[in-house]
Amino acid sequence: MRCKLSEAKNLNARPRFLKALPPNEISAIFLTLVLFAFAASVNAQEPSALGRAGTISGTAYLPGNNQPASQVAVSLKSHDAGIFRGVLTDYDGHFEVTGLPSGTYEITIEEQGYQPLRSTVPFDGTSLKLELHLLPFAPPPAPQNANTVSARELMIPGKAKDEYRKGLLSLAKKQFVQSLSHFTRAARAFPGYFEALYHQGVVETDLGHNEEAMQAFQAAVNLSGGRYARAQFGIGYLYYLQGKPGDAESITRRGLEVDPNSADGYVILGMALLRLNRPDEAERSARDALLRNPKMANAYLLLADTSARKGNYAEQIKDLDTYLRLDPTGPASKRAHEVRDVAQKMLNRTQPQD
Repeated sequence: MRCKLSEAKNLNARPRFLKALPPNEISAIFLTLVLFAFAASVNAQEPSALGRAGTISGTAYLPGNNQPASQVAVSLKSHDAGIFRGVLTDYDGHFEVTGLPSGTYEITIEEQGYQPLRSTVPFDGTSLKLELHLLPFAPPPAPQNANTVSARELMIPGKAKDEYRKGLLSLAKKQFVQSLSHFTRAARAFPGYFEALYHQGVVETDLGHNEEAMQAFQAAVNLSGGRYARAQFGIGYLYYLQGKPGDAESITRRGLEVDPNSADGYVILGMALLRLNRPDEAERSARDALLRNPKMANAYLLLADTSARKGNYAEQIKDLDTYLRLDPTGPASKRAHEVRDVAQKMLNRTQPQD
């Protein structure tokens, strides 16, 4: 049975990038969820080729001078083969894992002081040798024009700040018309107030005024000189809603160049990649989001979507369970329960009967 793609648009949920206050002060308002529904027929999954067992080996290197990375943990995971192994590199940075069946493996190194390394490789069940090169964490960028930023804060009139604050409070109460009025007055009182323009875009999105939202987000990008990543994520999300995943991918990646630590940006990127029929990349994007925020429930919805696209219903159920554990009463919880029931039925049909 093939899965049929359906989209559930819920006006009570949206990505956390469309938020200004901490989670305990403002509720999520809008998110398009890409979930898979039960269709009329099932294509039984071919079991993994477990008859052969081979070896994956390799060497991990430190950045710069390519010195061996000794005593670092290397993990190998294959969903289709049902394998998870971990091993430490030796003094020469070498590792070897034997007795592995064929399948697609995710090789991961997470070593303190270095960027997480992830590589997905196909394995035919014989022998595979890898070279893994660690990268250092980039030092945090120095604040651009720190004195100018400080001067800008001093330049914002008290009236503009007060209207902006009132807008946030109204938005937290889901008083969209009132919040839009406050943000508009804040932007008029201080024409360079790109944060207020961004929140205008948030509210216009909530109200379904996508054209006005796009104009507000773009104005925030222009006024900030492209340095306000949230506005770029807002544009990317609107492109996604418009059925333009290529444009969504492009602008969201630009936002991630500005703010590479945004979990929300990676979720939006993953949504676009999945619509572009690139589920492996979408899955990596979801995991990048979880690296930055391990408790981000929406990232598990994206993982569930990628698993469903691949016909991996067991993994889909696992991801939905994690989502429901993190956000049991969230706006997508009812839909997640429904999809989980469907995935369980599909899994039961694909499993061999005794």
